[in-house]
Order: sequence, then C-alpha cells, then structure tokens
Amino acid sequence: MVTRSRSKARTTTLKPGSKALILLLALLTAIGPLSTDMYLPSLPAIGTALATDTRHVQLTLSVFIAGFAVGQIIYGPLSDRYGRKPVMLAAMTLFLAGSIMCTFAQSIDQLTAARFIQAIGGCGPVVLARAIVRDFFAGSSAARLLSFMGALMGLVPAIAPVLGSLLQVYFGWRANFAVMTIISVGLLINIIILLPESLHQKRQTNWSASSMLKDFAYLLQKRIFIRYLLAVCLGYAGLFAFISGSSFVLQSHYGLSELAFGFSFGLCVTGYITGTLIGARMTGRKGIDYCIWWGTVVLAAASVALLVWTFLTPYNVWAVLVPILFYGIGIGLVLPQSTAGGLTPFPEMAGTASSLLGFCQMSSAALTGIALGYFIDSFPYALVMTLAFMGIANFLVSLSFSGKRRL
Repeated sequence: MVTRSRSKARTTTLKPGSKALILLLALLTAIGPLSTDMYLPSLPAIGTALATDTRHVQLTLSVFIAGFAVGQIIYGPLSDRYGRKPVMLAAMTLFLAGSIMCTFAQSIDQLTAARFIQAIGGCGPVVLARAIVRDFFAGSSAARLLSFMGALMGLVPAIAPVLGSLLQVYFGWRANFAVMTIISVGLLINIIILLPESLHQKRQTNWSASSMLKDFAYLLQKRIFIRYLLAVCLGYAGLFAFISGSSFVLQSHYGLSELAFGFSFGLCVTGYITGTLIGARMTGRKGIDYCIWWGTVVLAAASVALLVWTFLTPYNVWAVLVPILFYGIGIGLVLPQSTAGGLTPFPEMAGTASSLLGFCQMSSAALTGIALGYFIDSFPYALVMTLAFMGIANFLVSLSFSGKRRL
C-alpha cells in the first residue's frame, strides 16, 4: 500500500518540458513583476494614507528590489546542495508571510520592512525556476524556453497595473497585498503537489559562505559570464527605472489618471512580450548572440528617440510611450537570451550562476531606483535620461564583445 501511494504521488508531478510545467515556472517567475507592478497605481495613495512623501513611498519599491537581490545570493547554492523543490517551498512560505504583513501594515516603516521580508521570499522562485529550466535544457533550447516563459510572464505585468488600478479605486491600496497573499497560497499548493524535483545529482560539498564566494569568484573570472551579466544588469536597470518612476512621471507630470496609467504601463509590457516571442524564434534560427545584438540595437534606437522626442515636446505623453514600446521589445530580446547564455556553460552549478545573475541584476536595479527617487520629483526628465543611458550602454557593451564569445 505504501509503495502504491508513493507511485501515485510521483505521477501527479508535471513532466519536464510540458506546457503545464512551463506555465507553472512562468507564474513562479512572475512573482517579482506581480509584487512590483500591481501596486504601482497605489503609490501616491499610499503616501497620502500613511502620511509620507514620495521618496519614502518609492523606497518601498527600491527596498523590495534590494531584498530581492540579497536573497538570491543564497537560494541557488542551497538548491545545488539540497534540491530545488524544498528550497522553493521555504521561499514561497516566506513570501506568503511578507504579503500578509504588507496587507496589515500601519505605517510606512512597517510597510517597508514587510516589503523586504516579502522580497527575501519572492526572489527564491525566480532563481529556482531559471535553475530548473537549466536542469532540463541547455543552450538555444533553454533560451527558447526562457523566452516563452518570459512571454507568459509578461502577461502578468500587463494585467497587474490595470488590476491594481481597479483594486485601488474600489477597495484601496491594501487590496493589492491581499490579492498577492491569495495568489501565493495558490502557488504554494501547486509547488507541493505538482512541481517535480529537477536536480538529480546534488553537489557533494557542504554549503558554506566561503565555498559560495569561491564559486562566485570563479564565475566572475569567466569572460562569457561577464558579457551576459552586463547585458542582464543594464537591461533590467533600464526596465526597473521605468517601473519605479513611471507612476510619478506619467500621473504627476503628464496628468494621467490611475486607470490611464495602468493601460499606458501596458505598452511597455506589450513591447516586452513581443520581444520575447520574436527572440524565441530568432534564437532557434540564428543563436543567442545574434538575438542579443539586435535587441541592443533596438534599445539604442529607442533610447535616442526617447531623448530627442521628449526634449522637443516636453508635455507630449506619446513622446515617452511610443519609444517605450520599442524599448520593451529590446528588453524582451536581450534579457531571456542573456540569462540562458550566462547559465548554459555551467551545468554543474546552474543554481549558483542563477543566484549571481539575479543578485547583480536586482542590485543594479535597486541602486538605479534609489538614485532616481532622489531626483524624480524635482526633475522628471531624470527618468528619460536614465532609460536612455541604460539602453545605449547595453548596445556599447554588445558592440565591445562582438565576435568574442569565449570562455
């Protein structure tokens, strides 16, 4: 009887490469965008409700990204040692606790602390979902799968600001975190029942801080890893600059309503989804580096258009939204492919590589968001200039590494 029950339990898990597993991994990866994008329309209302200024409200977003970065350091190495599923369960439980704390926060300091806890838990599924993909696939196959996951994941930030706007209008800002709590419960149940363990050969060395740092140092000595790391950091820093600053600029400087902002934000997400779908096809035919190159070309062109058009027509909201659509396409071409490129050469330490990529990605985004928060009230064009800098810099990095893909 025991043997039969165990056999049945095994058959309930999803098969590697199945559409259902890809969907589950995409939803787990979408924890990050969901936690940042859904409450964006509520940022001004949170400031009013908790009697604080823009900088402190924006800090709840930057602290979340900082926590997201710090947490990623440990999840990958731990999962290389103990397996993906148990570490994933622990991370989602922590995310659930943080979401509950956010829902009932009574001050901006409590909300900021709760967001940090939420981030420490929420980064785990993102790191581990990428590692699971690498466990099952490599090279262009992993890149295509990450691109399709990115497209599915992109639906969440497309819907999230609109949903957040409706929740804000009808129920208030706390409803955003209540919905996150409900979603995290559903994902936790699905992890327990459906998620297979993808790591079949665990690392035999005991986990320690020193061994983790040695692994990180090893990766940072590899030129191929640095190339993709820079592309990921610059791409996501630009994306996060728009995520963290767009609600203040589009609502305050351009006068959009909360609901109009939700739909406008969707343009960037639409571009991102388009880019990931194009990237999935392009990578299969031409390879990872070809796709990244054209992604950075699109980023640079969109950045120049954003700078010129915005300064020529300073109160025309389309001067921001149209280039942002193409900026999103560039990000969609660059991020999934760069992530796959950074993980593929290191199958024996995919979790560690995913952690380091994620840590650097989120750290660059957090620093960008904090710096932007200091200037955006007095100088709304700081957002445009930040986006343009990140886009052009990514192109220059791609240009400098062109034809030099090697270990």
